Amino acid sequence: MASKQTYVDFVLEQIQNVGPISAKKMFGEYGLYCDSILFGLICDNHLFIKPTTKGREFIGNPTELPPYDGAKPSFLIDDKLEDSQWLSNLVRITVDNLPETKPKKRKK
Repeated sequence: MASKQTYVDFVLEQIQNVGPISAKKMFGEYGLYCDSILFGLICDNHLFIKPTTKGREFIGNPTELPPYDGAKPSFLIDDKLEDSQWLSNLVRITVDNLPETKPKKRKK
């Protein structure tokens, strides 16, 4: 089941004062980016955030599930979506603790 645009818009509105946030459609689902760093996914109308040590400390006891078959587990964020400040803090912590995106090498 593909995620609904209204859900994506709601999640994006909840993330405040973190930097430029965007969602890119990928195979019917969405990748979430901040400062050009992929930090999360929206799959089947659920928000998944990439796991980091600092993010785990912030959440406490996160629920971890793969966003799709074959994916590595990510933090499932369902119960705190209404808390904009909490979600924004988690996104900033996550982005600050993920490696910068490396430019792709051109194929010859």
